[in-house]
Amino acid sequence: MSLETMQPNPAWDAASYEDAVDTLEAHNNEVVYKVWGGDWCKDCRKLLPDFGAALDAASVPDDRIEEIAVDQDKQGSGVDEYGIEYIPTIVVERAPAGADGDEGEEVTRFVEEEAVPPAIWLADQLESKL
Repeated sequence: MSLETMQPNPAWDAASYEDAVDTLEAHNNEVVYKVWGGDWCKDCRKLLPDFGAALDAASVPDDRIEEIAVDQDKQGSGVDEYGIEYIPTIVVERAPAGADGDEGEEVTRFVEEEAVPPAIWLADQLESKL
């Protein structure tokens, strides 16, 4: 099930976040984004439309974005496996690339309480870790 809150915010200005967009785009072939959220969640409604717009601006392919809806009890696919407690949570993993053994390895994660928006926070993390 997809999240309506991941629909790109049409008012989001990619030019104002050029560095973040460039970093996200530079790692298109290296990572997969797993996004847990709920359309009922105020933090998701606040943060995810801009993140969706950033991924769109960075030309991140749809097959690199997995949207996972959770219910109001924060239950849903992968919640226990990934230790999801707060939403939105965005887990960035290494993408399938061959036989290097890194596929699915978590690179970083954004959890709702970070001080900056998801695109900026994740771009900074990707820049330092990849």
